Amino acid sequence: MNKEFWSMATGRTPADFRIDNVRIVDVFSGEIREGSVSVGQGRILGFGALEAREVVDGRGAFLLPGFIDGHVHIESSMLCPARFAELVLPFGTTTVMADPHEIANVKGMDGIRYMLEASRDLPLDVRVMLPSCVPALPVEDAGAVLRAGDIAPLLADDKVGGLAEMMNVPGLVAGDDDVLDKLERTLAAGKVIDGHSPMVSKETLDVCAALGVSTDHECTTVEEMEERIARGMYVLLREGSASRDLLHLLPGLTPANQRRCLFCTDDRQPSDIIERGHIVNNVRMAVRFGLDPVSAVRMATLNAAECYGLRDRGGIAPGRRADLVLVEDLKDFRVISCWAGGELVAQNGSMLRSLPMRDPGDLCASVSVAPLPERPFSVYVPSGRARVIGLRPHSLITECLLRSVETGPDGEVELARNPGLLKIAVLERHHATGKMGVGLLDGRYGLRNGAIATTIAHDSHNIVVAGDSEADMLAAVREVERLQGGIVMVSEGRVLAELPLPVGGLMSERPAAEVSARLNELLKLASSHYHIWEGADAFMTLSFLALPVIPSIKLTARGLFDVERFTFVDVDAAR
Repeated sequence: MNKEFWSMATGRTPADFRIDNVRIVDVFSGEIREGSVSVGQGRILGFGALEAREVVDGRGAFLLPGFIDGHVHIESSMLCPARFAELVLPFGTTTVMADPHEIANVKGMDGIRYMLEASRDLPLDVRVMLPSCVPALPVEDAGAVLRAGDIAPLLADDKVGGLAEMMNVPGLVAGDDDVLDKLERTLAAGKVIDGHSPMVSKETLDVCAALGVSTDHECTTVEEMEERIARGMYVLLREGSASRDLLHLLPGLTPANQRRCLFCTDDRQPSDIIERGHIVNNVRMAVRFGLDPVSAVRMATLNAAECYGLRDRGGIAPGRRADLVLVEDLKDFRVISCWAGGELVAQNGSMLRSLPMRDPGDLCASVSVAPLPERPFSVYVPSGRARVIGLRPHSLITECLLRSVETGPDGEVELARNPGLLKIAVLERHHATGKMGVGLLDGRYGLRNGAIATTIAHDSHNIVVAGDSEADMLAAVREVERLQGGIVMVSEGRVLAELPLPVGGLMSERPAAEVSARLNELLKLASSHYHIWEGADAFMTLSFLALPVIPSIKLTARGLFDVERFTFVDVDAAR
């Protein structure tokens, strides 16, 4: 026992600070009570009027535990860890369970170690979940391949929370030795295994749960949520930028099952966070839907802490970590102040200090594309009947559409003959292998008069490019390569806008406001110039079209992949 903490707790020496005149949201009892909270050495001392070196007047506001994001890819914010922390702390998020899956697919163990070390001294507590699937599937071409033996040494790190989303469900069910080894080592270390099982059968869920998978954030229906809770899993209600499942799942919450539910953001862009908030947005939406405010706060705090074995936080009680959030009310949840580990880090939406950043070093050299032919994006459909990638509104799930297409004499699909149809390509960019998959994208996405290319292409993060002009597609790829990563928009041979993301082709070291402002410019252009569909996020939707673990059809550097049949298929539907 720390003698100085004991001295503060017993009132023998003054506390570091005391917050008076607050309404404490008690996630343990469900009550809200008026009182004071004293803090010393980063932990809560108690509720009595202990003498303190500093006294804060809460002015009748509500004091909540710090919010916890149950599953997030920091890289999807396009910010390095320090800049991400500066962005979310003012919104009351004090802990995140971060899966560095994205940078690991680009730079392997070097990427994971960078995220760990770049996060270690931040007031935001970043708990790293070790990527379970690099690459996501054996059919992909990532920048690295990570086996159980590669990641196992990091399981002993206190900052590691467990094994991140197990996307290779077919490998798990089939008994793949490396998959089973990863599961066994994680369980032996006493840590959590996250799941990733969209639209799988009940029998497959049984296998996942039996082998130690204890969470899932891919539920899109109440039925899926109930199936997972029935198997003892925690369900993470996701509200991201591209995939917004929260309102679909809230009707399934009951007083009996709420304690098995928590919140996550998964993939959120900086402009989206600035506009809507971080986990506080999930809480606000749940309350507006009709959920009791204390229950919503509990899901964002205690439930998440219990799910991931973080016994030192999640509630306001003596001995717990002093992660505290002061909000005006329990409707809009505007954050007044945020304390992380007893440090006042943000007030009225602004950080009170800048945070240290770690040099990314070689992570800034990550784009290497093989020489391309003059016309790299040719697609041949001699039968005139093509498989086309179709989109659903605000969803990562795609559809395989069968469409009649006009072709030239040799069977080549020419975009000029098929108005409303787009071409899409994924180019391997890690080892210059020259692998490239080309397909067709439903024109519902939009993208008229130009092309968009990006190195954000889940999960292997090769280059994905789409457009209605092959020349513009090629120009966009060339510019992305020159930038060493980012987002590029081209029209009629001219670069209209770009967002450099030099750290692994995924992240920037620039401040969140600057990255957000640049991204907003690109998003406005996507709407005004390219007429991107309102049911899609121009860039995030595009990036997920390369992810072959979410049904039903995706495009990889090796070609078009049927996720449900787990096999490559030809663009020509007759083959």
